[in-house]
Amino acid sequence: MLFDRLKRFSIVLEGPERVGPAAFSPGQAVSGRVVLELAAAARFGALSLRAGGSARVHWSESRSAGASTAYTQSYSDRVEYLSHRETLLAPPDNGEVTILQAGRHEFPFTFQLPETLATSFEGKHGSVRYWVKAKLHRPWSPVKKVKKEFTVIEPIDINTPALLAPQAGAKEKLARAWYCNRGQVSVTAKIDRKGYTPGEVIPIFAEIDNCTSRAVVPKAAIVQTQTFIARGTKKQKKSVVTSIVGDSIAAGKREVWHGRALKIPPVGPSILQCRIIQVEYSLKVCVDIPGTSKLLLELPLVIGTIPLHPFGSRTSSVSSQYSVNLDWLSTIPEQPEAPPEYSAVVSSPETEQSLAPPCRSELVGVLEGPFFAYIQEFRFRPPPLYSEIDPNPPSDTIRPRCMTC
Repeated sequence: MLFDRLKRFSIVLEGPERVGPAAFSPGQAVSGRVVLELAAAARFGALSLRAGGSARVHWSESRSAGASTAYTQSYSDRVEYLSHRETLLAPPDNGEVTILQAGRHEFPFTFQLPETLATSFEGKHGSVRYWVKAKLHRPWSPVKKVKKEFTVIEPIDINTPALLAPQAGAKEKLARAWYCNRGQVSVTAKIDRKGYTPGEVIPIFAEIDNCTSRAVVPKAAIVQTQTFIARGTKKQKKSVVTSIVGDSIAAGKREVWHGRALKIPPVGPSILQCRIIQVEYSLKVCVDIPGTSKLLLELPLVIGTIPLHPFGSRTSSVSSQYSVNLDWLSTIPEQPEAPPEYSAVVSSPETEQSLAPPCRSELVGVLEGPFFAYIQEFRFRPPPLYSEIDPNPPSDTIRPRCMTC
């Protein structure tokens, strides 16, 4: 039998060795080889290769129609992203079979990925998968198959104006119990941008006012929302990626977060361009109010793959809009010094008051203006180097101006 002689039948994708499937970007060329190792000479009909990739969704919902009749409604859809076929070993024109001698045989292949692909994904009600499959044919024998999956990651650059824009919001809630007004809880929060990458820390600036008669507890969490779409119907699954819990706020007190840190764990990037599967993220700041429902404030997030450039697109956009001379930035090292301790920055009650966010009475129109605008991008970076030599000396051709005129 042929398969008694077949010691190895596998697909090898070119590139560095990785733990898990190989990863590629849309538009890249995928190269590899199909490897055959034979213990003895064998006869073959053909060796074919197929590469494919698609997004699929499927779920079922139970419905009732009347008192005793029930049925199950299924929803499914599919989007094909990749389809490639080629023959690596074709039979001779005379219809005979090909004889391969004992030893190792390699059949290389290369194909181009489309420019638009969705990121690989595995969810409860759907997935996005890419794979390469090889089939080995022999007359009067079963077809031998081997399959190799690979990962595609759609690049998301957070260095764009839309993802560098600060996100802010404010909400309030009236706490009631047995139709009695127990006061109001309000929360105002801001983050410095919309786009982040895994491993980064999100500094949360927030103010929570507890005007009720009971203590409340603030919390913050990153929530992932998976949306599956089929036949005009949506199915969602939400999960908490990571969270932090703040200190309890006593009745009539106020709590201020001066950049409370929330680190993003290793998670998959956002999927925003797929027609049937979407993966979105949000930062939720909530306040647990005893005796009533939670106060919830949600700020949108985008998890990207290309991290923030310290002196990239944001710096260039500023210089183009305001014509600021930023040549001194080239002298700053790639890794700026760590910011000082909070106690070193805030040394007196007056300074602390100046750094605190405005009180609630001053928050009218908070969404129309930059909240916490005093936090600057280059706050802790060194100033330009001082030099006693004027870098722009006056020209000799310019007549000195009379100081008495």
